[in-house]
Amino acid sequence: MSDVPQRRTLRSMTSARIVLGRTGSSLPLREVLALQTDHALARDAVHLPLDAESLLDWLKARGVPSLMAQSAAASREIYLRRPDLGRRLDADSRAHLALVDAGAPDLVVVVADGLSAAAVHRQAIPFLDAFLPHVATCGWRLAPLVIAREARVALGDEIAALLGARAVLVLIGERPGLSSPDSLGAYLSLIKAGAMTDADRNCVSNIRPEGLPPDMAADKVARLLAAAFQTGRTGVGLNDETEPLVLGLGSQDEG
Repeated sequence: MSDVPQRRTLRSMTSARIVLGRTGSSLPLREVLALQTDHALARDAVHLPLDAESLLDWLKARGVPSLMAQSAAASREIYLRRPDLGRRLDADSRAHLALVDAGAPDLVVVVADGLSAAAVHRQAIPFLDAFLPHVATCGWRLAPLVIAREARVALGDEIAALLGARAVLVLIGERPGLSSPDSLGAYLSLIKAGAMTDADRNCVSNIRPEGLPPDMAADKVARLLAAAFQTGRTGVGLNDETEPLVLGLGSQDEG
């Protein structure tokens, strides 16, 4: 009795590589070719340049102020070899942001290429479309959105500090997988004095239609942000179960 229907049922439930079958002692040719194709897509995603102009046009059409920033990694090649340079701004961007009067914002959103500009191209706008109404509903004061090139997550800390924001949300292309070259991550943290670490951040990952859809991710991030403002904590100090909260309280002064 053939187990083909069972294999098809299992494979319809996940994009992971399962029940691939075999030809002799090896994989079927179609699976080998599929693996090579997905590997090529992942490599392309890493090297694809960020199309900042399209994102700027979208933001302008919706009346969202925006700024550009560049990390200290001057090129993609340097960025891939020197992760530390992607975590800090170059001198020109630092000087420019230091002159911006953002008006003591609650939040700055940073859209960064990270390791997959393809993720930004495909998921950032749907996420922002769903997230910005939460910002308006809650009354959070929003700094100009910053589009950052050759950026790592920690670059958002410096950007937020320069703009005087209470919190930062970094939307960044995640490391491509063999079944997900376009997965977006959202990293949220309250800004504090001194050095910040990954323990200070909350992460909502795998944002894409095949993973966590952008509208659901936007709702989760909004609830996390509301909880962060209410409790004064992010990262390991903040439960990310996103239990129902009363939104709209986050921008009020504490104490």
